[in-house]
Amino acid sequence: MPEDRLPIIKNPSPRGRGRSSKKLLTFLFIFFVTLLAVLFFQSSLSKITVIEIQGEELVSEAEIGQAAAVKPGDHFFSVSSSSIEEQVKALKMIESVTVSKHFPGRILIEIKEYPKVAYQIGDGGQIEALLADASVVPITVQGVALDKPILTGWAKDDPLKTKLCLAMASLSPAYFSDISEIKPASSDSYPDKIKMYTRSQFEVQTTIGYLPQKMKNLESYIASLHENKINSGIIKMLEADSHMPFEAESAPSKDNGNGKPAGPQTKDPGKPASGAASNSAPASGATGKDAKPPSKDTPRN
Repeated sequence: MPEDRLPIIKNPSPRGRGRSSKKLLTFLFIFFVTLLAVLFFQSSLSKITVIEIQGEELVSEAEIGQAAAVKPGDHFFSVSSSSIEEQVKALKMIESVTVSKHFPGRILIEIKEYPKVAYQIGDGGQIEALLADASVVPITVQGVALDKPILTGWAKDDPLKTKLCLAMASLSPAYFSDISEIKPASSDSYPDKIKMYTRSQFEVQTTIGYLPQKMKNLESYIASLHENKINSGIIKMLEADSHMPFEAESAPSKDNGNGKPAGPQTKDPGKPASGAASNSAPASGATGKDAKPPSKDTPRN
């Protein structure tokens, strides 16, 4: 039959159309995602806009920012928090660092510095902070409050200064709130003896070895002196605790001009004057003795 000779045209399969549509949609999706990504990374949303630094006191923000090696305008996603922490931690006075990233564009750097125990004045007159291990950190930040004692009279590499810093670090900073200055006062009996000057007008003499024990009692000891109307003087906190007025220690060091100490040892200042007068009497008597007496032969004439 002629009808059997006609070729049969098959209808296109709906499966092929579906595959082509999926490929087109996938291509368009990838294209738009790529376009959006390019636009995003070119926009300000992908850049660092704010760098916040918290907890710094001895170190300036400029030093921390330089060590972190990041600045506003850098790509937000190309910066690693761990790398910033390692770089900032390399600063001498930094004990620990925590870095967190907050989208969009904010980086927070939280600093914890080594505790400072005292200050000292450097060779050039610059204020320097002493850390717990006696390492010295120049103060570059303006307007730092000197809320710690100032060490004066110490040699640069004095091992006793290191020992003192370690002892101070073991105590609460509150114990030193009244101390304004600490200087060495070594003696034969106490090689590590120190003198501390309080803002309440007392001089405290103790040793570095006694410091952790005695500092805990100093505040109450001064309070008891105030109750007894004693507002100044020398407090000795060695084997035993005692108080004496400033005059009692300074008097023996004074000289009255004849090589002998003056002050409390001289009970009656008027006695030397009368003694001098009595010494002058024999002198005048001696003068009279040397003069020739009246001649006994005169009446005979």
